[in-house]
Amino acid sequence: MVDAKEESPAPRHRERAIRRVLWVVLALNIAVALAKFLFGVFSHSVAMQADGIHSFFDGASNVVGIVGMWFASRPADQDHPYGHGKFETFTAAAIAVMLGIAGYTVARGAIDSLQGQGDARVTVASFAIMVGTLAINLTVTTWETRAGRRLGSEVLRADARHTLSDVLVSSGVIVGLILVKMGFEKADGILALLVAVAIVYTALTILRRVARTLSDAARLPVDEVVEVAAGVDGVVECHSVRTRGPESQVSMDLHILVASDATVDRGHAIAHAVEAGLRARFPQVADVVVHVEPATTTLSVQQSPDRGHDGGSAG
Repeated sequence: MVDAKEESPAPRHRERAIRRVLWVVLALNIAVALAKFLFGVFSHSVAMQADGIHSFFDGASNVVGIVGMWFASRPADQDHPYGHGKFETFTAAAIAVMLGIAGYTVARGAIDSLQGQGDARVTVASFAIMVGTLAINLTVTTWETRAGRRLGSEVLRADARHTLSDVLVSSGVIVGLILVKMGFEKADGILALLVAVAIVYTALTILRRVARTLSDAARLPVDEVVEVAAGVDGVVECHSVRTRGPESQVSMDLHILVASDATVDRGHAIAHAVEAGLRARFPQVADVVVHVEPATTTLSVQQSPDRGHDGGSAG
């Protein structure tokens, strides 16, 4: 067996870049939340207040993300020999939970508004604040999504979806303000309730992605892994491929068959060639363990009709 794991400074730079993105987004979320919530209180708009509360949850999720990435960036130690990468997944789960809480908060405010007498005051300033904060959120969502893809970060992608839900909320609020201005007072609460459903759906989407990581779902197509490994000179066969872990830090182990008369040095060199090929084809691979087996012995066992019944034969 050859453990082809290698240390690289790249993860450290990646985690610093993720934290920088989260700090910028945190500052923008706080500014947006204050603008919407305070003006919502002034204008008696429950939808604007709910939108502001949701934006505060955006900021809270940024703080959770920053703390989570600090834990995830810590190097491997005796208690965590595979590193702390899954803290990023736990952080994404926490963001999903906070998003669900935000959806509940928005829904509760919407129901209270529908049960009461709507008295929202809609002015030009209402539209100016909502359109301005909507533009900021759209910019943040686009930038954070691209950063998440570039850095392969579950946290940034989850947080970008959280911010996208804020875009949906703000869009609904703007439509509601227009309808209230036209005399349909209940629109403020109805649209806030519909957007709450969209927020909860986003939370469930994030949780599904988190579940794939925590349940060790396969991350790479087996046939493509076999194709790369089998294409290396000296590999007779490849089998028992397993992959798991976060999308950006995939762990892999596989078995390769080499000629039975190959030396240990030759088998070691072939394993490293397999590892290099897999890393080149799948940049998200963080750890590769290659099990080297002699081809003739393994093939003869696989082809034997009495395989699995040797214990019952007479001596």
